[in-house]
Amino acid sequence: MTDSKYFTTTKKGEIFELKSELNSDKKEKKKEAVKKVIASMTVGKDVSALFPDVVNCMQTDNLELKKLVYLYLMNYAKSQPDMAIMAVNTFVKDCEDPNPLIRALAVRTMGCIRVDKITEYLCEPLRKCLKDEDPYVRKTAAICVAKLHDINASMVEDQGFLDQLKELLSDSNPMVVANAVASLTEINEASSSGQPLMELNASTINKLLTALNECTEWGQVFILDALSQYSPKDEREAQSICERITPRLAHANAAVVLSAVKCLMKFMELMVSDSEFVKNLSKKLAPPLVTLLSSEPEVQYVALRNINLIVQKRPDLLKHEMKVFFVKYNDPIYVKLEKLDIMIRLASEANIIQVLSELKEYATEVDVDFVRKAVRAIGRCAIKVETSAERCVSTLLDLIQTKVNYVVQEAIVVIKDIFRKYPNKYESIISTLCENLDTLDEPEARASMIWIIGEYAERIDNADELLESFLEGFHDENTQVQLQLLTAIVKLFLKRPTDTQELVQQDSDNPDLRDRGFIYWRLLSTDPGAAKEVVLAEKPLIAEETDLIEPTLLDELICHIASLASVYHKPPSAFVEGRTGLRRALPKTSGSDGESSGDNQQQAPQPTVIPNQDSLIPDLLNMDINAPPVIPQASQPAYSGGTLDLLGGGLDSLLGGGGADVGAAPAAPGVPPTATSSAGLLGDIFGIGSSSTPVYSPPKQVWLPANRGKGMEISGTFSRKNGNISMDLTLSNKAMQPISGFAIQLNKNSFGVTPAAPLNVAAPLAPNQSIDVSLSLSTNGPVQRMDPLTNLQVAIKNSVDVFYFATVMPIHIFFTEDGAMDKRVFLSTWKDIPSQNEVQFNIENINLNADGLSTTDGISNKLQSCNVFTIAKRNVEGQDMLYQSIKLTNGIWVLTELKVQPGNPTIVLSLKSRATEVAQGIFEAFDGILHS
Repeated sequence: MTDSKYFTTTKKGEIFELKSELNSDKKEKKKEAVKKVIASMTVGKDVSALFPDVVNCMQTDNLELKKLVYLYLMNYAKSQPDMAIMAVNTFVKDCEDPNPLIRALAVRTMGCIRVDKITEYLCEPLRKCLKDEDPYVRKTAAICVAKLHDINASMVEDQGFLDQLKELLSDSNPMVVANAVASLTEINEASSSGQPLMELNASTINKLLTALNECTEWGQVFILDALSQYSPKDEREAQSICERITPRLAHANAAVVLSAVKCLMKFMELMVSDSEFVKNLSKKLAPPLVTLLSSEPEVQYVALRNINLIVQKRPDLLKHEMKVFFVKYNDPIYVKLEKLDIMIRLASEANIIQVLSELKEYATEVDVDFVRKAVRAIGRCAIKVETSAERCVSTLLDLIQTKVNYVVQEAIVVIKDIFRKYPNKYESIISTLCENLDTLDEPEARASMIWIIGEYAERIDNADELLESFLEGFHDENTQVQLQLLTAIVKLFLKRPTDTQELVQQDSDNPDLRDRGFIYWRLLSTDPGAAKEVVLAEKPLIAEETDLIEPTLLDELICHIASLASVYHKPPSAFVEGRTGLRRALPKTSGSDGESSGDNQQQAPQPTVIPNQDSLIPDLLNMDINAPPVIPQASQPAYSGGTLDLLGGGLDSLLGGGGADVGAAPAAPGVPPTATSSAGLLGDIFGIGSSSTPVYSPPKQVWLPANRGKGMEISGTFSRKNGNISMDLTLSNKAMQPISGFAIQLNKNSFGVTPAAPLNVAAPLAPNQSIDVSLSLSTNGPVQRMDPLTNLQVAIKNSVDVFYFATVMPIHIFFTEDGAMDKRVFLSTWKDIPSQNEVQFNIENINLNADGLSTTDGISNKLQSCNVFTIAKRNVEGQDMLYQSIKLTNGIWVLTELKVQPGNPTIVLSLKSRATEVAQGIFEAFDGILHS
């Protein structure tokens, strides 16, 4: 009897009966009971109440029963973590079992149980299994390391599992090598560092190539993918690798074939393009690609999408294989359309007659979408192969004569492009086109016909009448048609003014249309001659291939052949959320200058041009809110010794990553290392004692009102205390239901601000309740220039939704505690900065009689509480002058001068910095601190 009996509906009291059967002394009855439990679990019934009873069944020698119990455990361990601990001893014991199948099963199951408490017990058994004598156990353990890394990455690194994985690359068993490669690749892609874990050198590559011949097909795919990321040291090594990979082209599995093609395409870039080796390799690449088109339609489609990329990169590869891309009557529409696209790419003078014959046949098919694409393809062939243009136009005219509505409309659209490509050559057919005016009902076709009438108005006697027929329903037309009609009428007016006077005047609510109309009106009323030169100027010829993929993107996609990226024709970062890692690219061709390309590669990771803020919105929307925050490494001290260049780096250092070596201030004699010692020194020199002035923090503002936050209101401010920056939030629930599950993510910003810890909100936030939360921040995140400079885009997630808002951070939170500069260094630096970098502001309405501001010492103390350090002070003609230094978290220095005149409520602030972009923020910080 089959196992279907376990899925039949059972009577009441099922759980109770199963419980008694699971505790039965008879092994067969116990096995039957576990099968019933698994069957219930499979159809969606909750059998978690049987957890302890099923776990008790683990103590068995029966492999089938053990597998069933482990399957149950994997499913319910997450919901019953405390109960799952009961199974740990059995797991550990099974990892020592004489049977390798049981050892592998135990370590595999422990890796699949995503419970933190269990992962602690997994380390020792996993370490033993990675060195197990049986290759089956080793290969299972290798995959388990990747699963463990996904649960707890730091544990994998601390326990040395990555080093053990790398050792497995030298294993004698090819499947162990393949799984080690797969695991390392998976870990590498999940790693935030983006640094490759596998050191691909000649020795490692040789081991991988040896394993390639003997492992399973999926093992081969993993190894080929790893090989594709290797950069051979010279052309000879590239040729050697290609020779060993080439036999994989004959494999029955399409994934192996495409992975091999990817490797060969990459290594061919390192060889001289017209060498004998490349020619022979090109001949070997074509047959396997053609063979893929004999597979089922889904595989065909994937193959065609990859071939589309390959043909764009190397058109000669398949130039003799046009016939295999001819459409079959029973091909699905998605295959037909893809084949058409490749046919056009391969069209040349040698095969154009054959291609046109096929396309004309396709244009009589019944599938409307396919027919439209076929008609457009004829037009593209005319533009691509000049010698065929006349034949293509003749074919299009024949199709127009069929009077099939959608065929006629597509033909007119492509004929417009042919006129653009070959001006004054085929205008004799315009009369035929005009005969079909009444049948045009699609916006693109109507717009194309209007363009033709306007462009060739002098050749069409009744052009004004034809355009007038379009004007009758002007307000009902599509915007595209209205814009084209306006331009055509202006062209006609410039060519035949007397016929068009009435046509020019129309009214519209569309702003685009009105703006274009205003421009034309002003041109015509100001200088008709200039209008003629602008509107009737010669048009640039259109390109042969308008839908080619941009070269840089194409190179990246070639590196992703045999993956989803090659099917979507998009880089992985466009559709995989939270994807990190290095962007793949083809190596420089062998013909390029090695030295210059090397220099370029070295400079590439440090671009001086910061991406525009316009690109930030998609960044913010694609953020993985659920991901744990990246806890940055402690930053290196800014002082690193060397020559004095306190303000070197300028804006580049502000926006170039904030590293210690970029724009950081080197040590200078007398510059104190910490804030406490600097305060002491200043106290000795200037008589400033240690101040107990409270640290300034701006008042909280509403960042997210309740009406935008679906009941959640967020107010907040920023503060800096003892060198730590924090975002101080007040979360208010003004909705009717509790809110929970809070998480926060910050977008890239000018100072690299990122959460130093997760957002910790205790328990659900009840209705009409508010809670104050402080989020610790660091400045070691990714840097992106913002406008204004301290703008911060925030995403907050809760149980209701994800909400986005932006706020401006006060720049004083980036003033560091080690910003006190030596007097002599201050003086020389002030002189070194050009005078055009000096900016002056007036701080108005300062109450100098207020407590704490009545003396310059009081002003100094107040500013020093925010890490603005007074270096010197003097009195000049009754004015008190204070000289101060500020250091920002990214190593930029700002020098300031304050002029305070007794009785005058206006204080004059002058500041100098290599990065003048910070000036406005510094002024606002001083204004806020002194008014607080």
